[in-house]
Amino acid sequence: MKWPKISKVVGVTCLLLAALASAWGQSPYRGGGGLTAEGALATPPPSLLKNIEIEQKLGGQIPLDLGFKDENGKNVKLGDYFGSRPVVLTLVYYQCPMLCGEVLNGMNSSFRVLKFDMGKQYEVVTVSFDPREGPDLALAKKKSMVEEYERPGAEQGWHFLTGTPESINALAQAVGFHYQWDPRTQQYAHAAAIMVATPQGKLAQYLYGVEYAPRDLRLALVEASQDKLGSLVDHVLLYCYHYDPRTGKYGAMVTRILQIAGVITILVLGGGLFLMLKLEPKHHESAKGTRGGRA
Repeated sequence: MKWPKISKVVGVTCLLLAALASAWGQSPYRGGGGLTAEGALATPPPSLLKNIEIEQKLGGQIPLDLGFKDENGKNVKLGDYFGSRPVVLTLVYYQCPMLCGEVLNGMNSSFRVLKFDMGKQYEVVTVSFDPREGPDLALAKKKSMVEEYERPGAEQGWHFLTGTPESINALAQAVGFHYQWDPRTQQYAHAAAIMVATPQGKLAQYLYGVEYAPRDLRLALVEASQDKLGSLVDHVLLYCYHYDPRTGKYGAMVTRILQIAGVITILVLGGGLFLMLKLEPKHHESAKGTRGGRA
């Protein structure tokens, strides 16, 4: 199923954030937004912004046979990280000075709140879309992210990959991640989002921006796990909360909440009536015994 494209306002907003950050002293060479040689704020031209967006491809299949290199320089396939657990997938580039770092930090903040453990209940795959980057940069980024996560097992659960232009482009097209190289600033212009996929590699949810509500991420993982994760409370929440592809968030479904409230009301009233009927004979017997004693 293919949902309508996300508004290009998302991409424009992210680019402006990156450009503003660059104005506060970032180098224009390393990507993410920067200053021109004259010191003026560098904003990508409108013709460039037309190609920057995130196109939802919910239910689409991630090509698991694509080859990459992991942070240790080993040849791997995307399918190596799928099969038994849901996967959080993100496309960034490791030398980006602003937006990509915000995406990774936002993910990590949510990961630290989740009760699920990375590498046990879910996997994380981060792929650089800059073909010039290699395993050395991937390893350095992994070390910093794993240290911030501060839980054992993250080394086996969070994977940082680099690849060839062919593999990168094939993955980006499959997940609807459209970005563009800006030759003026020597940077990539791109939007910000993470994706949650099923163990079989089907795209299940997109979460937008650089901050991801732990509740949304938890529900996304529970739903993508196909009932392998989560408690009874999580599944009740999934009944009451619905993923909205237009916003990339979970919102309350009032009708379902009212249905559950109605059921609870009926159960409470029914239980109270049952107790009243059950206790009433004992009350009568007690009353008769008291009158007989007085006689």
